[in-house]
Amino acid sequence: MQKKIVLIGGPGTGKTSVINDLKSKGFFCMPEISREITLKAQQNRIQQLFLTDPFLFSKLLFEGREEQYINASNSKAEFVFFDRGLPDIQAYMEYAKKDYPSNLKEKSLLYTYDYIFIFKPWKEIYKTDNERYENFKESLMIDQYLQKVYREFGYSIIEVPFNSVEKRTEFILNWLKENA
Repeated sequence: MQKKIVLIGGPGTGKTSVINDLKSKGFFCMPEISREITLKAQQNRIQQLFLTDPFLFSKLLFEGREEQYINASNSKAEFVFFDRGLPDIQAYMEYAKKDYPSNLKEKSLLYTYDYIFIFKPWKEIYKTDNERYENFKESLMIDQYLQKVYREFGYSIIEVPFNSVEKRTEFILNWLKENA
């Protein structure tokens, strides 16, 4: 039975680095797609689509994550790792105090995950870039919304300790070996 594993956390917490490490080890991974949406918007002269049109950004993100989930389900991979899940969209929209697609909650209940690993905000590794506009304080607040929303959906959250990328990957794989 396939296990779907989501890595969550505020921006700049190291999720993508671990996803890349898992991918290099041969695991089936679904990348974070918000950067792709942001870059496409920037090519159309919209610097931050999430800030300009949060509903459109969320709709595009929702469609992309739903497609990722379906593609993962059609794979034969034993473990599929996602860099964020559908409930992240709700958490970000609640953080921004914005409306989100009406069917998001329904789809988040339909497309479920087996394990949720959270990467807590870590000041020592936090950086902004062209696609990440949030500051560290905002990352801390987003972290709270992520935990709230995932718990509202009934998920248990496993905290990944601060450490090197390799040690964080090892923590997740060891946890899965012992508990999955």
